[in-house]
Amino acid sequence: MYLTKEEEKTLEGEYGETLRKAMEILVALGEIYGADSLIPVRSAQIAGVSYKTIGDAGLEWISDLKGKARIPAILNPAGMDMMRWQEMGIEADFAKKQQDIIAAYESLGIRTKCTCTPYYLEGFDVGYGDHLAWSESSAVCYANSVIGARTNREGGPSALSAALVGKTANYGYHLEELREPVISVTVGFELSGADYGALGYVAGKVIGNRVPIFYLKGQPSEDEMKSLGAALAASGAVALYHVEGITPDAIRYKYERPDENLTIEKEQILEVYETGKSGGSSLDTDIITLGCPHCSPAELENIAGLLAGKQVSKEMWVCTSREVAGRYPDLVKDIEKSGAKVVCDTCMVVSPATNNYQCMMVNSGKALAYVPSMCGVASRYGSIEECIREAVHDN
Repeated sequence: MYLTKEEEKTLEGEYGETLRKAMEILVALGEIYGADSLIPVRSAQIAGVSYKTIGDAGLEWISDLKGKARIPAILNPAGMDMMRWQEMGIEADFAKKQQDIIAAYESLGIRTKCTCTPYYLEGFDVGYGDHLAWSESSAVCYANSVIGARTNREGGPSALSAALVGKTANYGYHLEELREPVISVTVGFELSGADYGALGYVAGKVIGNRVPIFYLKGQPSEDEMKSLGAALAASGAVALYHVEGITPDAIRYKYERPDENLTIEKEQILEVYETGKSGGSSLDTDIITLGCPHCSPAELENIAGLLAGKQVSKEMWVCTSREVAGRYPDLVKDIEKSGAKVVCDTCMVVSPATNNYQCMMVNSGKALAYVPSMCGVASRYGSIEECIREAVHDN
C-alpha cells in the first residue's frame, strides 16, 4: 500500500498520537482489503454515538483523542433527544453519559448533528462521484445508490479516523469495478410507500452483502428508495443497489442483467405486513414509531396531513433530524397537536427508551429487522396510513 511522505510521517507519530492511531486504523483496513493507497474524502458520518451501543469503553476511547476533523463530519443518532430526553423516560445517569459522548466528539471538531440522513442537512452537500467515509448502514446505501457517491460501510472508529485524517483507504465501493451488480431482482407488480421497505426486508435476506440491480414496475420516489435501501442494509448487508433506468450508476453504465435473478412475488410483500400480528389483531401495539431512517420534509408533511384533526391514543414518535425539524416548525407543531411527539437526534433502534414498550408498529423495514434483535421489543409492519390508524384507534 503506497503512502505519501506526509502519510508516513503521520503513521510514525510526527503529528501526534491521535493522528497516529487514526492513520494506523486506516492503513490496517487498507492492507486487509488490498487498497493501493489512501484517497481524500469529502465528508464523514460517524456511527458509535449512542451510549446504549458504545458504553463506557467507547466514551473513554473518544475522550482520549485530541485534534480536529479536517473535513465536514457529523454524527449518527444518539440514544436520546438531546433536549427532551426526560419526556422520553431516559434516566439521568444515561443522559449524563450521552452528553459526555457528544461533548467528546464536539471537542474533535465533529458537528454534533445526530442523524442517519445527513444528505438532508444544509451545508453537507453530497454529489455524484464524491468519495465519502460514512458508517450508518442506511446512509451508506442511500449515498451509494440514490446519489451515486462512493463510500464503504465504515465502522465508527474508521469513519472518525477518516474525519481526522481527511482520507480513507481506496478499496471496495470506491472502485468502479466493484460497484457492478451481480444479482438482479425482478418485481412484476406495482409498489408504493411502505411496499419498498417490505421489498428490501424480503430481498436483503437473500442478497446478503452483494450488489443487486432491481427491475421494477413504476418509478420509486427518493423517499421510497431510502426505505428500500435501509431495509436491504438491515435484513442483509447491502451497501449499494441499482434500479434499472432510475439510479445514476444504472443510467450511466447501462449494466447488463446479471445471470442470477431473484423474483419477488406479491405474496412475499403481503407477508411482511402480517409480521408481528397476534391472531390477526394489532391491539396489543403500545407504541408507533415513524422515521427510520429520519423523516424527510415530504414525509413530515404527509404525516402532519394524515394526523390533522386527530388525537393519538397511544405513544407515537416521529423521528427526524433536529435541523429538518427546525426548518419546518409549523409541520412539527401540526404533528404534535395530535399528541404525537417529534423526536430529534435519536431513533427507536438506538434509544433505551424503546425498552419501556412491548410491541412497536413501524413503517420501516430497517426497524422491523432491528427492533426485535437490538431492543428486545416485538415489532409489526404497516404503511404510514396504517400506523396512524393504529395510533388513533381508540379515538
